[in-house]
Amino acid sequence: MTTAKHKIFIAGAGGIGQAAGLLLREWADFETDLYIGDINENNLRQTKEILTAKSERNGAVETINMADKAALQAALQNCEVLLDCLPGEQAPRMARFCKEFGLHYANLTEYVAQTDEIVALAKDAETGFILQTGLAPGFINILAMSLYQKFVREFETEKLERVGMKVGAMTRYAHAPHFYGFTWSPIGVATEYVKPCRTIRNFQISEQPALSETEQIRINGCDYEADLTSGGAANLTEFFAGKVRSLDYKTLRHPGHFDWARLQIRELPNDETRPLRLLEIMQREIPHVEEDFVLVHASVEGFDRAGVRRRLEKSFRMDAIEIGGQTLRAIQTTTAAPLVECAAMLLSGKYKGVVQQSQIEPDEFLNGKFISRVYGTV
Repeated sequence: MTTAKHKIFIAGAGGIGQAAGLLLREWADFETDLYIGDINENNLRQTKEILTAKSERNGAVETINMADKAALQAALQNCEVLLDCLPGEQAPRMARFCKEFGLHYANLTEYVAQTDEIVALAKDAETGFILQTGLAPGFINILAMSLYQKFVREFETEKLERVGMKVGAMTRYAHAPHFYGFTWSPIGVATEYVKPCRTIRNFQISEQPALSETEQIRINGCDYEADLTSGGAANLTEFFAGKVRSLDYKTLRHPGHFDWARLQIRELPNDETRPLRLLEIMQREIPHVEEDFVLVHASVEGFDRAGVRRRLEKSFRMDAIEIGGQTLRAIQTTTAAPLVECAAMLLSGKYKGVVQQSQIEPDEFLNGKFISRVYGTV
């Protein structure tokens, strides 16, 4: 039997792009020719070496300098799917390329304005555009949808009291005064700490300030704190409006971190420069750390038909793993696995136009090959 071969463009040759390439090359049920795009030649060389050095797979790995418009267009015309691992502000540009050249598209960004722009752009597209499909937003939202559907089946009610989504990419050790280490994009952290957060309060969509509702939670015997940050709720606020009294996405951190972050933010002007000013402070004070873990927690809560309050919840902890002879940090695999799972779903041809988190079938996604191998049994 002949194995299908697919051509996939990965935009961004950083840590997540490298992880996505390794997952596709080493774990996919189909052969892949990968096109890796970036504007940094060193990143491109390093990524190609990572993907090919110890691999026994035969698919091609081509690098494309995305500053070369002719080379970029030629590559896009040859591909079926674009996986966008670039900074969030580039997402609308990548989506326009996909619509122009007839590619499927999947991205990671938590940026709300850019997501809204792509929704308008791709609503009538002939190919599929799966948006915000990394770790958070992405996996966490589909996990919450899965718990909601289970709650509806078991307790025969569609109206809930609370849906909570929490994710943290953390270091094993946390030192005062900030109790944090960078394990992923510093600008992403700074942005989500200052942008407003879409939530549901009293069944209505509302916006809350970031870092305004710290709560304590114990998961598997360990204490953490969680607080509102922007972007992680994806489109679940629209789906659950009128169905859930309270819904929010919060970031998990070691205790003490959010107090430190709020102290820094209070001294900054409340204008468009705030994310970059916070970024400068955090990069000066906080180290980058390679040894990480990712913690995920989702819960749904409400009353059954007899009036008994019920809660369903699920948590996962992921550490570094080895793929294709390369050790990948937890944040790499937990972000890349949902993205490449969506690539496989798009290649099935079942998806057309904009697909957001509430529209993805949880069982298909959570039991997919890439998700189950990284996260385990869901």
